[in-house]
Amino acid sequence: MHRIFQEHPDLFSRLSDVLGVNIPQPTSFTVLPNDLTETRPLERRLDTLLRLETEDDEPFLLAIEAQGKKDPNKHASWAYYASYLLNKYRLQPLLLVVCQDRATAEWAAREVSFGPRQWPLLTLRPMVAGPHNMPVITNPAEVRKDLALATLSAITHATNPKAEVILKAMTNVLRDTPAALANPIIELIAQGLGKHPAAEIWRKLVAVDLSFYKSPLSEEIRDEGRAEGETRRAAQDILDVFEVRGIDVPEAVRERITSCDDPETLRRWHRRAIIAPSADEIFTDE
Repeated sequence: MHRIFQEHPDLFSRLSDVLGVNIPQPTSFTVLPNDLTETRPLERRLDTLLRLETEDDEPFLLAIEAQGKKDPNKHASWAYYASYLLNKYRLQPLLLVVCQDRATAEWAAREVSFGPRQWPLLTLRPMVAGPHNMPVITNPAEVRKDLALATLSAITHATNPKAEVILKAMTNVLRDTPAALANPIIELIAQGLGKHPAAEIWRKLVAVDLSFYKSPLSEEIRDEGRAEGETRRAAQDILDVFEVRGIDVPEAVRERITSCDDPETLRRWHRRAIIAPSADEIFTDE
């Protein structure tokens, strides 16, 4: 049933006419190896994979991908994931793509077909969550109704002009939320906002509104605050030494001292300030 196509590759053109499918006439043929076995490990990783049970006893697989930008190679990868999961688990797969950028979300949501346009073999149709369809939750009462959904919404709206209002609503609710539940959410939002400006807004809100929490982010912010305070005091100690000794400190030297955030360097400068004949001498051999 298949070897005849190896001996007569041009048979497909005549067969497609019989089947009523208008596929262009090929101009040449090449018989390729039919062994599709992977001869070496090929690393492919989903971001998250879940098996979900349902009330109608039809479990399915939920593959979740976080997509930061358009990637023309992703469609083929997602099709591979779906085929692999179906073959391995014998369960129907569903792909959810989470985006923070509207253009990326709309790109990811498009149906993509694989195969000749006259007869597509596969159609990829991801489910997409992004700023184009996630609710903008600015009311603490709405956050309280579904904290997990509000968290995802806050992350997907990282670039929304109302980001600060959205995040403020989160901290209003987290203040009254048990630490065991609040701490992971604090960290998830911090990681989810990435390098967007909203991430700095979140850090400030956590430092002010949630300063009593012991989450890793809260501790990190407090440690940064303590370290910053220590370096400010160390820099002032150097300037105090010069003042007591009656040594003039040029503005450039003062700026270099006060902008330094390395404790060891400040300690070294402090020791030199005790004996240096002029302010800029503390930078000798730097």
